[in-house]
Amino acid sequence: MGLFPAVLDEARQKGIDLAPKTIPPEVFDKRAVEKGQVRFFDVAYIEATPRYGSATVPVASSSGASGALALQVAIELVDFSVYYTQGLIDSIEAELKNGKSAVVCDAGRLVKVSKDRDGIVREREVLTKQWTDWVDYWAVDFEYESRKEIIKVAKTMGTEGALPGVVMAGEELLEFEERWTGSYIFENEWQSFRTRQNRALELTSAPHTYSKSGRYICAVKVIDIFGNDTMTLVPVNVG
Repeated sequence: MGLFPAVLDEARQKGIDLAPKTIPPEVFDKRAVEKGQVRFFDVAYIEATPRYGSATVPVASSSGASGALALQVAIELVDFSVYYTQGLIDSIEAELKNGKSAVVCDAGRLVKVSKDRDGIVREREVLTKQWTDWVDYWAVDFEYESRKEIIKVAKTMGTEGALPGVVMAGEELLEFEERWTGSYIFENEWQSFRTRQNRALELTSAPHTYSKSGRYICAVKVIDIFGNDTMTLVPVNVG
């Protein structure tokens, strides 16, 4: 998912509307394909917005320490939406044993289905009542474009040659060089996550102070309750 935000941003600048889809694991199940149970759904969506503020920070000078106004930026997580679904809630209900319950993904909701001892489904309890229920962990990289992803590849090969150093290929001596993949490395500079003891989630990050004015790209990454990660890019203007 790390490459998607950059690709989507470049496509939007060129007037191209892309809609990435999640490839479900069912595509590897021939029976599921034959039954038409394979569905491609939109990838998760993140909405985040910058919150600007200012603070006085100490600046050293020849006359002693003085104060300077520095612009700070915090990121607020506004929305996170998914559309996971198994599409099998009715069949799961039918196969559910009496007195048992099961949790099912259905149309972007996590639903607990319970059957009483008489074999009657009494209720479908929606466990994800609000969008924050899907978020297990989220993090911010305030200067996402500060670290390029560099790999070493053979000078005569494509990016698939990722072995470092110099090696022999038959009688030919291969030299390697560093190349930029076109992506960046996500650095976790702030995060908020749930624990078993504390289920609360902070929705606004701590403020980050930039060293100089300019345009920066913040990367916001969300890991949902299934362990899937989604990332979006948020441009900020400082100064």
